[in-house]
Amino acid sequence: MPTLPPQKAPIVRADELQAPLARLLRPLVRLLIKAGITFPALSDLLRELYVNVAENDFALSDKEQTDSRVSLLTGIHRKEVRRLRGAGAPVSTVPTSITQSSQIIARWLGSAELADPTGKPLPLPRTTSSSADPSFDALVESVTRDVRPRAVLDEFVAQGLVSIDDDGLIRLSETAFVPRDDSVALAYYFGRNMHDHMAAATSNLILGPRFMERAVHYDGLTAEQAAHLEAMSRKAAIAALTDINRQALAVVDEPTVAVGSHRWTLGVYIYQEDIGNLDNGTPTDSHQRSDK
Repeated sequence: MPTLPPQKAPIVRADELQAPLARLLRPLVRLLIKAGITFPALSDLLRELYVNVAENDFALSDKEQTDSRVSLLTGIHRKEVRRLRGAGAPVSTVPTSITQSSQIIARWLGSAELADPTGKPLPLPRTTSSSADPSFDALVESVTRDVRPRAVLDEFVAQGLVSIDDDGLIRLSETAFVPRDDSVALAYYFGRNMHDHMAAATSNLILGPRFMERAVHYDGLTAEQAAHLEAMSRKAAIAALTDINRQALAVVDEPTVAVGSHRWTLGVYIYQEDIGNLDNGTPTDSHQRSDK
């Protein structure tokens, strides 16, 4: 996580963040209530996170981090700080099935030898007589040898990620491009994607590394216009992500590049709602259209 240089200060004040935070947190609070996470449970989690972030991200290079200083930064009593320090922040581990499935699909979508001239993923035979010819088994084995390709195929079929046609060719389904109805996968990517978007936007606010974080938004639309723009942007977003994935895979597969410690994310989101009859405190924008 980028840290704030000591000579710089955030470009926004605490009072200026109140309204944006209310807007930001509203959908999260809706999710927490629906999931049965009460305010006391969230408060306990936030208390632990406040101590962990203050202890690690705001440490001074020339001074030892003390309970008193963490208490001053967070507003949490020193006894609680002492109890929570060193406990470590909750860590979101990546389920093995998600990692393997994502890598297999990403390689299928990104490898030139697995795509037709238009860039669409080719249907693959289960096996081939030549190791030089593409096959589903070879694709799986290029990612992992810990799981049998047949087991992966059975799981992909069960999840609707692939289908097998009358010629026995394995075809990547449209559902492979969208989130699965899998609570473990959805929860993992919710945390990962929202973290990265928030981290990029926060870094821009506190004068850390500058990341691109922009959106095109139009207000005052009819339901038909909103639906049309959503469908159009969904198609463009999938095309862009597929193309970037292909280019990224070529970079990652360069044989002369050593394994490093950095990670990279490009994310896309689309959202629409009817704000004409809202009376729930959700802020609305007075302008008609913008590119931010």
